[in-house]
Order: sequence, then C-alpha cells, then structure tokens
Amino acid sequence: MCLGIPGQIVAITDEGRLMALAEVSGVRREVNVACIADGPLAGLIGEWALIHVGFAMSRIDALEAEKTLEALRDLGEAQEALAAMAEGQRALEGRG
Repeated sequence: MCLGIPGQIVAITDEGRLMALAEVSGVRREVNVACIADGPLAGLIGEWALIHVGFAMSRIDALEAEKTLEALRDLGEAQEALAAMAEGQRALEGRG
C-alpha cells in the first residue's frame, strides 16, 4: 500500500529535470513533478499534490488536501495514545 502525503508546490527548482519544491506539513523538499506536469511548470505553483517517495503522484484540491492532513494528524494522535497505553501496561506489569 502506498501512502501519499498532501504537499503544496511552492517553487520550480529545475525545469529540465521536472523538479519542484513542495511544502509538506511545514517541511520543504524537492519532488519530481513529471506525473502531474501537463503544461508549463510555473502553472503548478500553488497546486496541491499527493507526494510519495519524492514524486508528486497526482493533483488534489485544497479541500481534499486538508481532509487528508487532518486524517493523518488524527492517526498520529491515535498512535501516540496507543503507545502511551502500552507503556502504562508494561509499567503495571513491572516491565517498564
């Protein structure tokens, strides 16, 4: 299963190599935009895309990006709660 993380294209870094800078949850990283390029690359600036292993895989709208980011945040919080519960159980059992 692949998990794409929403990122917003903020700049084109190398037009010849189809590379752009995407902001993913406050972190900027270079990604390949070959899968979503359908015209001048400058038209991608401000667009949202699902980012997976350094590639912008597909365009998404801002609402879908926000819903996905919210779901990912919720999953992270659930994972933290589960880890805390497991740690508490280990402590109760004397394995902490």
